Amino acid sequence: MSGRAWGVLFVLCGAIFLEGIDVAMLNVALPSIREDLDMSTGMLQWVMSAYVLGYGGFMLLGGRAADLFGRRQMFVFWLVVFLLFSGLGGFATEGWMLIVARFVTGVAAAFMTPAGLSIITTSFDEGPQRNKALLVYSGTAAGGFSIGLVVGGLLAAINWRWVFFAPVILSLLILIAAIALIPKSPRPDRTGQGVDLAGAISVTGGILLLVFGVERATHASAAWTTGTIAASLVLFLIFIAVERKAASPLVRLGIFRNSSLVRANLAGLLFASGFFGFQFIAVLYLQELRGWSTLQTSFALIVIGVDAILSPTLTPKLVAKFGNARVIFGGLLLAALSYALFLPVGADWTYMAMFPSLIILGLAFSLAYGPLTIVATDGIAEEEQGVAGGLLYTSFQFGAALGLSSVAAVNIAATDGTSPAALLDGYQAALVVPLVAALIAVVISAFGLRSRAGADDAGPTEIPGPIEHAEASR
Repeated sequence: MSGRAWGVLFVLCGAIFLEGIDVAMLNVALPSIREDLDMSTGMLQWVMSAYVLGYGGFMLLGGRAADLFGRRQMFVFWLVVFLLFSGLGGFATEGWMLIVARFVTGVAAAFMTPAGLSIITTSFDEGPQRNKALLVYSGTAAGGFSIGLVVGGLLAAINWRWVFFAPVILSLLILIAAIALIPKSPRPDRTGQGVDLAGAISVTGGILLLVFGVERATHASAAWTTGTIAASLVLFLIFIAVERKAASPLVRLGIFRNSSLVRANLAGLLFASGFFGFQFIAVLYLQELRGWSTLQTSFALIVIGVDAILSPTLTPKLVAKFGNARVIFGGLLLAALSYALFLPVGADWTYMAMFPSLIILGLAFSLAYGPLTIVATDGIAEEEQGVAGGLLYTSFQFGAALGLSSVAAVNIAATDGTSPAALLDGYQAALVVPLVAALIAVVISAFGLRSRAGADDAGPTEIPGPIEHAEASR
């Protein structure tokens, strides 16, 4: 790769690192925020849920916007919005101010992230160069989350507001580098490609309601949750009807004929569900049952961040030798093994007893996350790379929300009392959820092994673009 290409990759890695560290730092700062702003548990939960709602709800629209209005333009503009509202969150004096700031920050990330990913997939030739770039990119994302756990604990110990101010400084540096290094490109030719407003409203509304329903499942009645999810499904049906007739659809339905893309999105959703659900229960176990401090918990979990080292070093060699499909399959198998090893967790486990699960999970992440990103964008026409990235990150985000809500619901149902034994029973029951999610993902990914060396997922044939074969979606 040329020096300019490495510079572009450096900027985009900085942005995905920013997104990861921003989320992780906030996770460990929540107790301090609650104490300072006198927030109830329900309102505190919305500090996290508002970001997930904005991020997951607008991701698909963000991906399409990058394709229609220019990837660099969308990346730079929404990076500025991310910077501004992250800073505003640090000045919040009421809980609702913080929640609004987090929602808009999530929306900004939803437009910025697929734009950044599509810049990579359109800047590097499909094959080894793009694979290497995407694996470095995914490793950086993992590193941001791991480092954020520790940095967030340190900043929260000083003042929780620095958890919001620190990303502003990093955002400003990335913005300056982006303007200097990411090359300007001509505005996309949008002839005959108007904005699909009806499709955008229906799918964004459907995703928002679905994520909202899943996020609130443990805090609302079954009837309310069922009604919310049913309303989201109605909007999705409307979206499909609109897309079938639209001259310039938001998402060309024919893109789902790419079996590798569909398989990668389903596996990614389940992998994220298990990964974030497991971390949630692990944190509760260490802090509630074992009495570990926020900083001790952060350092305990940082070993999962080994994927930041392995993704750009080990994973490319494995992909080159075995193909994406086999590497993904191996990563998902290791994730299932990690959760299974932690399942019999005891009230007095030493850290060394937990270590195998944590290190194996880090290895699993390094094998699965990057190759899933490659498979979900390989063979997709350039004018649809933003949509492909938006689909993948929507799957990851919805999977995270689904995993968190599911383990929380099982944990609450299985915990009978506040004794250590009752807490442990709840954790052990909830840990079954990540294991089941990982096993289903293994089954789905196994279908990618049917061709020799996973060639099916290593580089699928490019599907027709929306202009050349508009009828493919009908």
